[in-house]
Amino acid sequence: MAASRDFAARPLHTAAAVLLATLAAGGPVEAAMATQEILIRGGTVVTSERRFDADVRVRDGTIVEIGTGLAAGAGARAIDATGLLVMPGGVDPHVHLGGRTRDDYRTGSQAALAGGITTISNFAFPAGEQNLAEAIEREAALIGEHAIADVILHAGITPRTEQAEMTTLGAETGQTSTKIFMVWTTFDAAVPNHMATMAEAGRAGILTMVHCEDWPILAHAIAELTAAERTSLEYFPDSRPVLAEVVACQRAVAMAQATGAPIYAVHVSSEGALRVLREARDRGLDVFVETRPIYLHFTRERFEGPDRGLYVGQPPLREQGDQDALWAGIASGSVHVLATDHVAYLREEKMDPSQTISSHRAGLSNLQVVRPMLYSEGVVRGRISEERFVAVTSTNAARLFGLYPRKGTIAVGSDADIVLWDPDETRTIRDEDMFSGAGFSVYSGWEVTGWPVMTLRRGEVVYENGEILAAPGTGELLRRGRWRAP
Repeated sequence: MAASRDFAARPLHTAAAVLLATLAAGGPVEAAMATQEILIRGGTVVTSERRFDADVRVRDGTIVEIGTGLAAGAGARAIDATGLLVMPGGVDPHVHLGGRTRDDYRTGSQAALAGGITTISNFAFPAGEQNLAEAIEREAALIGEHAIADVILHAGITPRTEQAEMTTLGAETGQTSTKIFMVWTTFDAAVPNHMATMAEAGRAGILTMVHCEDWPILAHAIAELTAAERTSLEYFPDSRPVLAEVVACQRAVAMAQATGAPIYAVHVSSEGALRVLREARDRGLDVFVETRPIYLHFTRERFEGPDRGLYVGQPPLREQGDQDALWAGIASGSVHVLATDHVAYLREEKMDPSQTISSHRAGLSNLQVVRPMLYSEGVVRGRISEERFVAVTSTNAARLFGLYPRKGTIAVGSDADIVLWDPDETRTIRDEDMFSGAGFSVYSGWEVTGWPVMTLRRGEVVYENGEILAAPGTGELLRRGRWRAP
């Protein structure tokens, strides 16, 4: 059944839903009302700007008071956060769910919530004769049935997308971001249409995401390797050279400058690409940078081993110098967002020996461990501050994708998307602990310090003690405003 076009309608707050369910079951009103208030006491609040000791009062899904020495109201649940960090839930604006992958909105939500991420995303590509609004409507129906985390959608731009769709997209659907793929073989022929669409998107307050790899350069590299009979995944990094990413970033920057539209470069992997984008920002252009965790934790040497298929992503893993530049970019603020580009495949699918440089399964499962890995390898090792950790995993994405200050911060009036984080807990990542349908993690065996122990989504405790506590369909497709610069 098609979803309603009334995207403005919001589901009941958790407390209201519990109240109605309790009444319907003949239970006492007091039992339902007791869930309306939560007081988190004794923790250290961390935002993208500062850290401070404070209590946080949550009522009806919203943060209503922040202070010290707060007293719990009648029937409130008091949570002792002594020794814990109180941080905003993560916002991951780059996730792939459904299709041929092993995660849908339910399992993807579970992995995210267990990792301290309360807002995830997906891409809505038109099927057949659908327009963008109809594609979003299709996904909205699935979200309403399966999602547990809150969700945003990005409209997938194709060569036949009409410029006029950008004018009404935000008002009609509440979704204010799109994505174009410079890596598609159809991109060059469609550049005039893409530029017109970008220009209109910019005028409408819509952020254009761009996959920056230049197809002609990739095609040439693949042809050269094929001629030399070097088509196995061992040569995958050579089939997608840094030059292709650099050239595509240069073109994307030129398109942004020509149209006056903001762009958001996804999964930036190299020092060269980062330099192009940083220089564009230095010239005053609205150019924003995302990287993803695999580039921070692995280098191309992984393709020399027998399990190389596990690490295939687009762009590929790069050199140590590129990794160092990305860490420095996160610390300095020239990298704005760390997003997963999460794609779930089974281990045997990733290890399929028939894969080649031109036919492969790209993408890794990352939702559950992206924040713990960044905290352990970044904050614990002294590479970044806790404030930067919050910025690149929550606040900056909330700003760029029109969610701030409802999401991405701990503030009065914000949604109570809160993670209680133990900065001292050390665990070893294990496949059997993963909620993703992939069933494994490429980080299995890593010892990681800093983990979420409880996750609240809009005031409801949805993850605690290793368990998901909320039901599918309680997630919300979020209406969004215009993008804001971090």
